[in-house]
Amino acid sequence: MDKLTQLQKIIDEANRIVFFTGAGISTESGIPDFRSNNGLFAMNKKAEEIVSHSFFIRHTKEFYDFYKEKMIFPDAQPNPAHLKIAQLEEKKKVCVITQNIDGLHQKAGSTNVVELHGSVLRNYCQKCHKFYGVSKIIESEAVPYCDCKGIIKPDVVLYEEALNSEDITKAILEISNADTLIICGTSLAVYPAASFISYFAGNNLVVINKDSTFADNNADLVIHDSLAKVLDALN
Repeated sequence: MDKLTQLQKIIDEANRIVFFTGAGISTESGIPDFRSNNGLFAMNKKAEEIVSHSFFIRHTKEFYDFYKEKMIFPDAQPNPAHLKIAQLEEKKKVCVITQNIDGLHQKAGSTNVVELHGSVLRNYCQKCHKFYGVSKIIESEAVPYCDCKGIIKPDVVLYEEALNSEDITKAILEISNADTLIICGTSLAVYPAASFISYFAGNNLVVINKDSTFADNNADLVIHDSLAKVLDALN
């Protein structure tokens, strides 16, 4: 049985599927990843420092100069991988747990999505907590300010910041209750998010990623290929 046929069989027989997704699912939508040879961190050695909480507080304008140029892609569209996952939600109990902040899973039609690291589409005033869409950030010349003069912060989890406790609880619950966990487009190098897959006790662990991960040895099926190509080939 070839790997695509095996994947199709696993999905057909599954009842509760969790897709655990990372930057690799969005690269084919034109959004660069972080850790590949052509990723954001490779292109800018200071990138990890810039997207930290302390840098945001101390150098807010420089943070936003980088953030608006390198991390917001308002014209990006879901690719076949996002669309296939959303399509599967119409037939199965599917939860998407994503490390991505681009909102493409929801744009594709997925409704049960846990965004572990937040979303660039949501932004809030640190003073009065009013929420703003991404256009407020894009249209601001330098640092975006609220009507109350407070500084607006993206609703994303920066380095040095903790994940939302409700998102952690839901992610662990969904993974624990799934019979199939499909890891898509992530190197599993970011913690604590990557540690959540240890709660999986179901029937089938699948890894679809261009490069190897630490989960490969324990997986029932490993496919090192393009996510869009693999998922688009499914029925």
